[in-house]
Amino acid sequence: MKASWIEGVFSTQKPIIAMCHLLALPGDPQYERAGGIQAVVAAARSDLMALQEGGVDAVMFSNEFSLPYLTQVETVTVAAMARIIGELLPDIHIPFGVNVLWDPAASLDLAVATGAQFVREIFSGVYASDFGLWNTNCGAVVRHQHAIGAQDVKLLFNIVPEAARYLADRDVVSVAKSTVFNHRPDALCVSGLTAGAQTDVQTLALVKEAVPGTPVFANTGVRLENVEEQLSVADGAVVGTTFKIDGVFENHVDAARVRVFMNKVRTLR
Repeated sequence: MKASWIEGVFSTQKPIIAMCHLLALPGDPQYERAGGIQAVVAAARSDLMALQEGGVDAVMFSNEFSLPYLTQVETVTVAAMARIIGELLPDIHIPFGVNVLWDPAASLDLAVATGAQFVREIFSGVYASDFGLWNTNCGAVVRHQHAIGAQDVKLLFNIVPEAARYLADRDVVSVAKSTVFNHRPDALCVSGLTAGAQTDVQTLALVKEAVPGTPVFANTGVRLENVEEQLSVADGAVVGTTFKIDGVFENHVDAARVRVFMNKVRTLR
């Protein structure tokens, strides 16, 4: 069963994958030229160390502040992310993944370049979104994955992308079932409306029941107050905002908040 890969990668069941949100990068509207790329590296290193000190099971690097996002990113974005992660590699002591928002082929390119073990992306479906009409081509992406030697990189399919709605009138159970049948994802991710918005536990349960052989992750809005409920259903969680100072998305990571959260998770496991 696909679920068996989780313990092999994360050395635990119900893993917590912490987000390491990179500041705006060269080419992004909010990029701070004064500090340059070294300021982005420094901020990422600070957040990474706080997450590891707090005891998370894995970390995922994403260009979270490249707003507004592209569905086909520019070369400079992948190059900058590779440079940043490359500088951090000596400091990374836990499994890590990457997410180039919102470009699955670019995410795989970055994974190969840095040695990441997993990627999370929108691999399938067509959506009406805040970024325009959002189309995908999973067949081409998976062929690209094999062409570049990334076949061992685990694919986490976000089937309920933030700020978007499936264009066809399909319920999430149907989407989950057909995604697993057609694409054989390593895991499915179920999200709330935006980063930090709670994943609906009833939706998690419906998806989990529909695809019992595929891991299902809560992708947004997991926090200290709801982690017990979320992990009672989900096979793990991707966590970002709640680890920030005061639980504010724009802030840096607070190691103390991470530690309290992970202590609770360990009691649940």
